[in-house]
Amino acid sequence: MHVPLSRGLLLSLVVAAAALLLAAPAQAGGATRVLVAEFENDVNPVTQEYLLDAIERGEREGFAAVVLELDTPGGLGSSMRAIVKGILAAEVPVVVYVAPAGSSADSAGAVIGMAADVLAMAPQTNIGSSTPITTGGEDFSDDLRRKIVNDAAAYIGELARENGRNVQEAREMVTEASNLGAREALRLNVVDVIAADYASLFRQIDGTEPPTKPDLTISTGAGTTIERIEMSTWKRILDVLIDPNIVALMLSVGLIGIVVELWNPGLVFPGTVGAISLVVGLYGLQVLPVSAAGLLLMILAAAFFIAEAFIVSHGALSVAGAVTFVIGALLLFDPAGEAYQVSIQLALAIALTLMGLFGFGLTKAATARASPVAVGTHRLVGESAQVRGEGLVFVDGELWRARSADGSPLRPGVRVRVESVQQEELQLVVASPEPVPESAERT
Repeated sequence: MHVPLSRGLLLSLVVAAAALLLAAPAQAGGATRVLVAEFENDVNPVTQEYLLDAIERGEREGFAAVVLELDTPGGLGSSMRAIVKGILAAEVPVVVYVAPAGSSADSAGAVIGMAADVLAMAPQTNIGSSTPITTGGEDFSDDLRRKIVNDAAAYIGELARENGRNVQEAREMVTEASNLGAREALRLNVVDVIAADYASLFRQIDGTEPPTKPDLTISTGAGTTIERIEMSTWKRILDVLIDPNIVALMLSVGLIGIVVELWNPGLVFPGTVGAISLVVGLYGLQVLPVSAAGLLLMILAAAFFIAEAFIVSHGALSVAGAVTFVIGALLLFDPAGEAYQVSIQLALAIALTLMGLFGFGLTKAATARASPVAVGTHRLVGESAQVRGEGLVFVDGELWRARSADGSPLRPGVRVRVESVQQEELQLVVASPEPVPESAERT
């Protein structure tokens, strides 16, 4: 009886030990992880894709939460709404943390914060100033202003209400352009947490159940690890390429390159650079919202400059193109808001450069092209030549093979006149020798 009991006890101990050994790696691999996406930029289609990709990765890889570490002046309303929709639909808790100290969540950034499951701020940060404004920076007016502002106020107010925050203060960020520091925002229940670092943040939000996602609980207890991500180099390049100033510059370089290639077929390099620049500029036009009027003016300006290259207008078409270009460039990104506009200094510089190139440079080139060509063998016809030897004449600083038109021999020293050029044999046909003066014969 004792032997089976001992064997049974031994078997139980082995099974328990194996279970512990198997459980240890599982617990180590199952440590709580939080994905932190650093975001110090404006809100645009490129940064929108970056943030939404971060949220999707948090869902896919089972992170306990996704933290958007925010420092933004705002940006495009369309991209802001896409990010808000992504946060609301996320199957992982999304925390917006305005940090580090000195950062802000202004304009569109405040709205994104209101959509978060937890809105936290570091000390010495601020949030607000979400009033929609025009490209020039001034407020909208009359009925249009009321429509736009009321829509934005209702949008941010509803986000605040659903997340248990101060609706009135959220609305005043739009209607009054109010902006709150971190401690005042916490006192007024605009934000949920003030945290100086991630340890403090995780401690305060651990166990939080997001009001809009009752099935989720934020678990950021002791031992939580952080995995940081930032925009890739490629995303940063794309972010630069949608800068309105870069777009305007690329379109201008593209125009110049293509026109030069059309004017001088076969150069290849100007056409290649022009095509690449034009495609890069068109990418910016595709990504950013543009004004139809501004786009039409830019096309008209290009037409004026191209016409100048083929029609001599003494600069009139170039001046028209330059004026049209400046107006079109300033209107082109008007729907994108005040953060996305072409600098007037850059627009003037590009316009003056194009006007100088097409108005002066290409006009001179066209005039030269229309003039008779001053090179080639035909220029020798009618010139006077001197016979230097049998079958050789000296004309225009060069020694040529030659024969007389009537087949008579050519005597050295005799002056003759070139009648034609035999291209196949590169031989001149000269008139009958002119009589040699007596003085020349005596010498």
